Amino acid sequence: MFSFSLLSKMVEKLVSLSVGIMLSTSLLHALPEAFESKADPRTLFACLLAGLLAFFLLEKAAILRHSHHHEGDGHHHEHGHDAHEAGKSGWMILVGNGMHNFTDGILIAAAFLANPELGIVTAFAIIAHEIPQEIGDFIVLLNAGFSRTRAYLYNLMTSMMGVVGGVSGYFLLEQAADLLPYVLVLASSGFIYIAVSDLMPQMQRRATLKETVPQVLLVTLGIVLVLLVTGHH
Repeated sequence: MFSFSLLSKMVEKLVSLSVGIMLSTSLLHALPEAFESKADPRTLFACLLAGLLAFFLLEKAAILRHSHHHEGDGHHHEHGHDAHEAGKSGWMILVGNGMHNFTDGILIAAAFLANPELGIVTAFAIIAHEIPQEIGDFIVLLNAGFSRTRAYLYNLMTSMMGVVGGVSGYFLLEQAADLLPYVLVLASSGFIYIAVSDLMPQMQRRATLKETVPQVLLVTLGIVLVLLVTGHH
């Protein structure tokens, strides 16, 4: 009810806000935190490159997987075909979302272990990105034939994988502190890729001055929020 009544109206604004939070968290805090460690800078840059390429390949795999299904593209599809494909995509989204949330939990744990302020802004960055995504996933599940109750419960179950990832990351990374810089760099690569590849192109579709000014203000607000939390550093 909250998603449909309020958050669905704020998705476009949250996209702009999350761009500012994700880029500033990565470039102004997480990456400097990693590079100030004793880790080899060349290895960290290699991890950053590997992370960017990995996110590109993951997105490419998702696009290829769905390339045969173009619901709402103006072409005629038999209703049975669309229902069948939507049903499969619903379950694939649940599996992929669970893995994604588990990884997010590990990244939040790594950030908190490195620095509490970094943990806070990392959590906010993930929340700002996840809210629009979760609303979209919920709508896709409804389209796939799930009832609202089932869609909500399954979405909640996959979201709880973030808690599992956070607890796992806390205990595993605490025993292997040397891995923290590399996890922070991989987290940064994900934030940068999502912001530059997915979110900013969405913002570019709205090209009028009336639409651009709020976007710029919200991106700036996201940056300011991160700077306020981490200002004493």
